[in-house]
Amino acid sequence: MALFYRATRIISATLLALSVAACSAPDDVAVTQDGIYDPYETQNRKVHAFNLGLDRAIVRPASVGYSTILPDDVEDSVSHFARNLGQPSVVVNSLLQGDLRGAGLSTARFVTNSTLGIFGLFDVASDFDVPDHDTDFGQTLQVWGVGEGAFITLPVLGPSTQRDTAGKVVDLFTNPLSYAVDSPEAYYGTAASVASGLSTRGRFSDTVDAILYESADSYAQARLIYLQNRRFELGDQESSIEIDPFALDTEGF
Repeated sequence: MALFYRATRIISATLLALSVAACSAPDDVAVTQDGIYDPYETQNRKVHAFNLGLDRAIVRPASVGYSTILPDDVEDSVSHFARNLGQPSVVVNSLLQGDLRGAGLSTARFVTNSTLGIFGLFDVASDFDVPDHDTDFGQTLQVWGVGEGAFITLPVLGPSTQRDTAGKVVDLFTNPLSYAVDSPEAYYGTAASVASGLSTRGRFSDTVDAILYESADSYAQARLIYLQNRRFELGDQESSIEIDPFALDTEGF
């Protein structure tokens, strides 16, 4: 119960600070030629440079080694496991958005993959034609009318916005499994998510490297690709073209 109240206070404070900031009127001076509100560009570029250094020194070598050593089937199973453990959070956010169909789909996928799919190691739900469904608290905020806010580059996590940053923080507390499972099992999902991220980085290493280390301005590229894809994902009518980061570039660091 104490953990619940602590989580409630953190969520309330985060929403108050970041959601208000996201609703603030953009400063025209800070809007780029692409129509992106980036008042923190100087700081963002410094964080981007830090993320590049981290990628070069740790993330890239680890991801390439991970993808080289493990068979594809094992990598897929770890990714399925991580995604399955995140389904209860998807259910919660779907309900907060009033999306009963989405909540039902995520519940069906979680139950099916957790049982027949051996705790989610296999995506049996897709074999049964249960559609995939994904959402997060950033999208919940959008449904509630919270504006996108300024573009932000987060340490390690990369491109984001004020609204999505608030969503990332709150999503740390929206998964019921985090309250129902004791340590060390509670950290399995986090470990699987990290492994899944390494798998993605390793599998698309050539494409990611091209945008991060060969483009004229990797920061501007990452910013544009992230925002266009995120806006498309959220149904922004002004973002009519979805960019496939692994076919063209990557949102990267």
